[in-house]
Amino acid sequence: MVPSLRNAFNSSFSTEKYEAFLNDLNNTYPGAIEFRVAETPVFIDKSFRDKMIEACESIVDVITDEDFHSLTQRSIPPGETVPNENAHSHMIAFDFGICLNSANELEPQLIEMQGFPTLYGFQVFYPDHLRKHFPFPDNYNQFLGGYDRETYLADLKELLLGTHDPEEVILLEILPHQQKTRIDFYCTEQYTGIKPVCITELEQEGKKLYYQKDGVRTQVKRIYNRVIFDDLKAQKDKLGNFVDITQDLDVEWVPHPNWFYRISKFTLPFIRHPYVPATWFLNELKQVPADLENYVLKPLFSFAGQGVVIDVTTADIESIKDPENWILQKKVNYAEVIPTPNVPAKAEIRIMYIWKDEWERPRPATNLARLSKGKMIGVRYNKDKDWVGGSVALFEQ
Repeated sequence: MVPSLRNAFNSSFSTEKYEAFLNDLNNTYPGAIEFRVAETPVFIDKSFRDKMIEACESIVDVITDEDFHSLTQRSIPPGETVPNENAHSHMIAFDFGICLNSANELEPQLIEMQGFPTLYGFQVFYPDHLRKHFPFPDNYNQFLGGYDRETYLADLKELLLGTHDPEEVILLEILPHQQKTRIDFYCTEQYTGIKPVCITELEQEGKKLYYQKDGVRTQVKRIYNRVIFDDLKAQKDKLGNFVDITQDLDVEWVPHPNWFYRISKFTLPFIRHPYVPATWFLNELKQVPADLENYVLKPLFSFAGQGVVIDVTTADIESIKDPENWILQKKVNYAEVIPTPNVPAKAEIRIMYIWKDEWERPRPATNLARLSKGKMIGVRYNKDKDWVGGSVALFEQ
């Protein structure tokens, strides 16, 4: 993306440097990083950065519109509505592929979005270590919106804690110490003091929730929510008893679970922008495109890419029994944009926004990146490949 920086990085790269970096990265929380960490960051110039932010801001216009709440009411599956919804999602992530357009030019294309947290802690910890082992210019870093390390961490802490002491706030997850993203939980605790707590560890008394903090029964006043209901349903039989979080409980949510659905694949058909692929609810599709090979079929209510049909046929569409719960989205042409020692890699950039209660709009703050050499971004498409996995975009400031 920035040829001079890419050439300098690749020419100075060595497997020994990469292994030393990984050893250092894993030293603080041994065994906590289960996903593959890529060999390289992604260097992004101001122009491409601004294109992604332009698209994000256009989507924010839709999200902040007064009709958005009613438009997305159907997005929440029956039985999963949680009371006391906040006015907005405190965290939003926008995933962009680095793609080629019809003029063979690089441009961002939105793949998905989520009103849900991602690696907001790890994406400070990881670049800190990256810079120690792979020097890059001071005017390149992972932050957006005028943030630097100190101001970002200050706003993140304020966002998560609200008006409460750290012991009154928990990061809620299902078996957090078994999650592949648990490194982010530990980094979040390091930066904010918020402890990761399993949903099975919650104790309920009336509308109040409690957990054990260093052997002391402590009231939970605010929840940094990382629970995904699909995951909860899939694991409920082996979890035993746990608190039903769809009850009217005396807690604050950040972000509220309903926003996981409101800002999601469900939102895509409402957006029209050059950097957002055309998307339709399957039940509202007036005519099946003749060039179905250029589309992808996605279920609304699934996560981690489950159920996605890449090579769509008319039979696939005709077999759908609940077309209102599926979308058809125009495929994008990922660019093999990152030279590596063998074949080039593709990349996705996740732009991460935060939204304090007193702000009228969310603000861009930081990012993560994922590199791939497979048919799709994701672990199962990149087995036994190098220069793939979790990474970060370093933006020209």
